Amino acid sequence: MPTPNTPPGMPIRFRGLTKTFGPVRAVDGVDLDVLPGRVTGLLGPNGSGKTTMLRMLLGLVRPDAGSAMIGDRPYVSIPRPGTVVGASLEASFHPGRKAVDHLLTLAPAIGASRARVDEVLGLVGLSDAAGRRVGGFSLGMRQRLGLAGTLLGDPGVLVLDEPANGLDPQGILWLRDLLRHLAREGRTVLVSSHILAEVQATVDDVAVLSRGSLVHASSLAEMVHLADSHVRVAGPDMEALARLVTERGWVLEDVAGGWVVRGAKAPEVGAAAFAAGLELHALESVGANLEETFLRIVSGEVPGSVRALEDGRDAAGAAA
Repeated sequence: MPTPNTPPGMPIRFRGLTKTFGPVRAVDGVDLDVLPGRVTGLLGPNGSGKTTMLRMLLGLVRPDAGSAMIGDRPYVSIPRPGTVVGASLEASFHPGRKAVDHLLTLAPAIGASRARVDEVLGLVGLSDAAGRRVGGFSLGMRQRLGLAGTLLGDPGVLVLDEPANGLDPQGILWLRDLLRHLAREGRTVLVSSHILAEVQATVDDVAVLSRGSLVHASSLAEMVHLADSHVRVAGPDMEALARLVTERGWVLEDVAGGWVVRGAKAPEVGAAAFAAGLELHALESVGANLEETFLRIVSGEVPGSVRALEDGRDAAGAAA
């Protein structure tokens, strides 16, 4: 639960956000709400428009149309923005500078004390490395240092671009726990990733971009419902089985590892094959694969949903 001293989280609102670079429509009319008290994953393959969206949100790129607001105002009009929004996009560090000195150079502009610098180094697990030069840091340690910078002003809104990049499995677990803790305090947490599996255990809500367009937005739980389970099958007469599957309105696909039937449960497939006199050598129910569903949404094989699921997101956010 938020404490009396926790800074308030504010919604992030994208409305009709559009940006074109030459012939490329990098972001195409995106409407999206990111709610306080929740971790929202902005997902999509490289080049889908995620970073451009975040750069417009932070006033680094001017949109051609639409708006990106934090609360009721754009980032550039927020007084002392570092105390309201903590952002980490393409963090850069002087390789000869010590970790603590890097943060001390940021602290005056944010109004952070030396005690706060030491505190955030502890929060990201770099207390023992505070006196080391950044040039000797691994990619994961640099990610942690970048996150420390976003936390300096104790902001109520966090915007993180690919924060899990370079982290080992233990680091990803640590990041998950930290971000969920910050969201439970009532902060707004927006993280981008091109790999759903990196953030699947972290996020409450998901927004999926593909070629600049928002193709899906929902709670993670609602996205799970789109992840269809399927049935792995094998038999001596796959042509006859394919005809049967088509007659029943199901779909038979040749995937890595064999054939699968989508749109049916294993008992239904088995009963239909038995009634048709078809011999089966394998009949196995396979659980839903969320990462596969994410990729199929991105490619357009599975229709995503944006408008129909927003009410569910809003209700979930109101209950958070």
